[in-house]
Amino acid sequence: MRIHIGSDHAGLELKAQLIEHLVSGGHDVTDHGPYEFDALDDYPDFCIPAAQAVAKDSSSIGIVLGGSGNGEQMAANKVKGVRAALVWSIEIAKLAREHNNANVIAVGGRMHEIAFVKQLIDTFIATPFSNDERHIRRIEKIGKFEENGSI
Repeated sequence: MRIHIGSDHAGLELKAQLIEHLVSGGHDVTDHGPYEFDALDDYPDFCIPAAQAVAKDSSSIGIVLGGSGNGEQMAANKVKGVRAALVWSIEIAKLAREHNNANVIAVGGRMHEIAFVKQLIDTFIATPFSNDERHIRRIEKIGKFEENGSI
């Protein structure tokens, strides 16, 4: 699977470990930065380009990382066509995909151990969208709102 990943300084070390994990699992990973530690960098500079790449390629998914994952999720969700989910449990990783067809996962690197983050990411990748009519209808309403500001 094609995966776009971005973080900030708080997610930099985790991002490197995840890229290694994902590549060893056969995934094609594009790193949108940062590439070196800068305590004053800003997550939108890296998470928005990762989300834009996902929006351009519907067969890909994105991963955005930071200290909490909150700001990174917010930034990614500003990109038209992106449905980024802040994930903190295996069940939420599954539901984000099954019910919301989330295409970006946001994780707080300071919130979890690396082994658990790998489980979250692997679960997110492996879980398909349910294609249930009610979920399709809801996602279409979000898309309509993105287009014209009405539901």
